[in-house]
Amino acid sequence: MLTEGSSFFIFKNSLEALAFLKMIMYSCLQLNVSTFSYFSFFGKDLDMYLLINIVGIFVTLGVAYLFSRDKKNIQWKSVGIVTVLQLFLAWFFVNFSIGRQAVVAAAEGFNWLVATAYKGIAFALPEWVSSTIPGAGGTLDGSMNFVTSALMPILLVVPLFDILTYIGFLPWVVKWIGRALSFITGQPKFEAFFSVEMMFLGNTEVLAVSKAQLNQMSGTRNLTLALMSMSCVTASIIGAYTQMMPGQYVLTAVPLNILGAIVISAILNPINISPEEDVVVEVNEPVEVAQADGTMKMERPKKEPFFSFLGDSILGAGKLILIIFASVVAFVALANLIDNLFSLTGLDWLSLENIFGVIMFPFAWLLGFNPHDAFQIAQYMGTKLVTNEFVVMGEVSKSVMAGTGLFANKHAVAVLTVFVTSFANFSTVGMIIGAFKGLVSKEKVDLISKNVPLMLVSGILVSLLSAGMAGLFAW
Repeated sequence: MLTEGSSFFIFKNSLEALAFLKMIMYSCLQLNVSTFSYFSFFGKDLDMYLLINIVGIFVTLGVAYLFSRDKKNIQWKSVGIVTVLQLFLAWFFVNFSIGRQAVVAAAEGFNWLVATAYKGIAFALPEWVSSTIPGAGGTLDGSMNFVTSALMPILLVVPLFDILTYIGFLPWVVKWIGRALSFITGQPKFEAFFSVEMMFLGNTEVLAVSKAQLNQMSGTRNLTLALMSMSCVTASIIGAYTQMMPGQYVLTAVPLNILGAIVISAILNPINISPEEDVVVEVNEPVEVAQADGTMKMERPKKEPFFSFLGDSILGAGKLILIIFASVVAFVALANLIDNLFSLTGLDWLSLENIFGVIMFPFAWLLGFNPHDAFQIAQYMGTKLVTNEFVVMGEVSKSVMAGTGLFANKHAVAVLTVFVTSFANFSTVGMIIGAFKGLVSKEKVDLISKNVPLMLVSGILVSLLSAGMAGLFAW
């Protein structure tokens, strides 16, 4: 039986174990390089690190298998097909600009939509919108805050997609694009289409515009979308990324993360659904109606008046913003509280960033680095998971763009850029949980909340898989 004293003993030994592990990591940095020199002498150092990189990809998939909720029902054929497709796209995007140009064109379209939303925001709150956005009418000198840049555009994006659903256009698009992607990837139609949406809309927006579908789907399928949402980006932010990191690898990361999210979620949370379940929801779907003769007939209910429908959509978008805002503030504050509690131990190195850096070290090494470089990469990975991608990009941007130090190595530039180009971090968990709370039933939210650790694992593994794939073709 645990007592207060024994609990302290466990805590104390856990700290000692972490300290010991950190000592080992630092020892790795002092390793004699003769082993690696042997390979260099024979011109085989690249072959060795390439082999390690390949092994790392399989290790990433193996870790996903270990965390799987249903190992027996993993659709390995589907996983294999998407993995090969991801490998092909990694080669294609790293080596050819035409693919990256297609991503830029699509991103600019979504960016135009978000910029349009800023016009409405500036009408009510001009001091919240940057003056650098053409035609918006903002008066802010400097960067916009999180609420303005990430949440307020939801007030336009959600009603727009709801209107497209109301007139039947979006269900038609989802049906046919989803069918094509489903044929290629083996995923259900909506999950396949969702993966394309999340390339540009961002995790909160892509969930918000899918409310009707989320409510129709099972809790397990909702969990799959939550896992995938950890690897989103937003079109409006891609431009900012390319100002700090090489655009070649930023734009490569976007499609790789989508395919990686399909692969990892298919392993972590396998789902098998019948053709009857694999449907796309419409606003006024046919329902069974009793006839005078006692028989049942499928009839479409009378469609809700348009402006009543639109008003409900706008109101729902506003409530969703408040829920997401509250969740993000709470999650970020709690992470900071944990760091403050760690500081009470008197161990300067003990922080969430360093803990995750130590945990990420073997995975960084498996991306094809020597121990010294791997430890540096792992530290950046840990920082990104605890804070966000902008913190890491701001820290390394000058070195990356100048190609100095660690980043004189093209492989390091490619791997770190692809790894940090996603929203996978602690605050994203709060955003996703907040979004689901405003969209689906408590039962579904509870299922997703119970699997928060799995969401973090998903985000990390997708980033590792994408980085490993891109790294294979950048040396």
